[in-house]
Amino acid sequence: MLYICSTPIGNLGDITPRAIEILKTADMVACETVGQTRKLLSALGISAKLVSYREGNRDSSGRKLIDNLKNGMNIALVSDAGVPCISDPGYRLVNDAYENSIPVGTIPGPSSVMAALSISGFSADSFLFLGFLPRKNAKREASWKEIAASPHTSVFFEAPHRIIRTIEELEKHINDRRICIARELTKKFEEIIRGYPAHVIKELRGKSAIQGEFVIAIEGRSESEQEEPDEEDIAEEIKKLESEGIKAGQTAKIIAEKFGIGKNKAYEIILSLREKDI
Repeated sequence: MLYICSTPIGNLGDITPRAIEILKTADMVACETVGQTRKLLSALGISAKLVSYREGNRDSSGRKLIDNLKNGMNIALVSDAGVPCISDPGYRLVNDAYENSIPVGTIPGPSSVMAALSISGFSADSFLFLGFLPRKNAKREASWKEIAASPHTSVFFEAPHRIIRTIEELEKHINDRRICIARELTKKFEEIIRGYPAHVIKELRGKSAIQGEFVIAIEGRSESEQEEPDEEDIAEEIKKLESEGIKAGQTAKIIAEKFGIGKNKAYEIILSLREKDI
């Protein structure tokens, strides 16, 4: 049997008794990083055979693991921290197990995604999880648009060396919604920063060093935002303001406040109207 075994995201005390029992009795533990998992098992007083299963070797290692499972072995799959198969290749092994009629069981436990959602103060009746945002500009831009349009709370991961740049981008696309960023969850230096993007950027820039992987939660688009204002009304108001000699930046601010849209969106409409008049 293949066991999908959750491990602590920071605090060793969060591991469940059932997870400990599975890790003790499994014939083999498939893990993302052997050294990291060995530290965990050592702290728990567990000695187990460890096998690497990660993105770089998932095909070759996966075939061997499936063969061992077909021969009757019990194997526990773990990630470096948290729930396996979330933003890692573990789901492929699970799929292969099902295709080979191998039973799969889950050992639930700590999750940085759920932990961040629970302390964000945002609705989690439904949420959009995005893993790590794409690096390429076109795909990244599409992700921002998806987040901006979503009525659901959005959650994604970010590395410490990219966090300021990412929040700066976020502010350009969604500057009027609250966000919550969390790092080192359940650890000694756990930190939560919550507020509008401009506030979060200020807090981050004030730090001498930034360490630890971040989980970012962004509250969903409100019902008032989802009600699209009448484009003709917006166009008429823009023309009225411009006829009064008000500059584009101030016009965008007035339009954003009056029609409940983002300032950047208002500015895009102004530019679009100008292009049509050319």
